[in-house]
Amino acid sequence: MAMAVIWTGMVVVSVVCGLLTGNGEAVATAALEGAGAAIQLSIAMAGTLCLWMGVMEVMRRSGLAEKLSRALKPLLGRLYPEFRRDEKVMESISANVSANLLGLGNAATPLGIEAAKQMHERGRRKGIASDAMCMLVVCNTASIQLIPTTVAGIRAAAGCTTPFDILPAVWLASIISVAVGITAAKCFGRLWRNRA
Repeated sequence: MAMAVIWTGMVVVSVVCGLLTGNGEAVATAALEGAGAAIQLSIAMAGTLCLWMGVMEVMRRSGLAEKLSRALKPLLGRLYPEFRRDEKVMESISANVSANLLGLGNAATPLGIEAAKQMHERGRRKGIASDAMCMLVVCNTASIQLIPTTVAGIRAAAGCTTPFDILPAVWLASIISVAVGITAAKCFGRLWRNRA
């Protein structure tokens, strides 16, 4: 709701400023061009997203996702110790991490929401985010991306001939952001526990 108000406010302010400065026609032209560009970008992105969503589905059906989940289990068990023995929660978290590794933020978000719901149902304190839920939000937001498909798709749609040449920078930035996020979540978790 808040985002709808913010976006509506930005549009209204833009139109009013355009009219007051005598640039109403330029604002209308820019709005139409922007809408057309958004449709073109959406169509270009659809192919890339369909490809990698298909890869995720093939991984799931072939059992590769389950093997990846088992491979991630020791690491995820350390990040989410209170759910280490809960197969359903760990499976949802693993699916979220797998989608993020492939750069599929659109697929990772519903998987993260499902994991958060399961954590909430099994949580001890209802209505209060546990350390594990906070860690899930951090790891989902600052995820490591091996293949940044969404960014590469946008670059390809914008005419880039080598959309994946950003891989080393993406790997470095995502590893640093995840490390800082996990460290901050652990430190704040201890800080709040000591205050309680």
